[in-house]
Amino acid sequence: MQEGIHPEYPAARVKCACGNTFVTRSTRGDFQVDVCGACHPFYTGTQKLIDTAGRVDRFRKRYEKTAAVAASKGAKAAEAKAGAEPKVAETP
Repeated sequence: MQEGIHPEYPAARVKCACGNTFVTRSTRGDFQVDVCGACHPFYTGTQKLIDTAGRVDRFRKRYEKTAAVAASKGAKAAEAKAGAEPKVAETP
């Protein structure tokens, strides 16, 4: 390797939201992660719902609004069909 062009690569401590900590090397120093190899569903084989800042709740609220709007539109369309008079062809 060429001297003087590579950044410092010291040991860094990584903290996971599950409480797991491990040491690796990084140019950015110590940092925190949301999911690690000890708690990631792919590696553990368990299903885990990760809700970051209420994203699931926001999605559910948005979906409930669109479902309610679609249901009200469907009810209005059915009501309009039931109230419509059948067209009769006129003879001259």
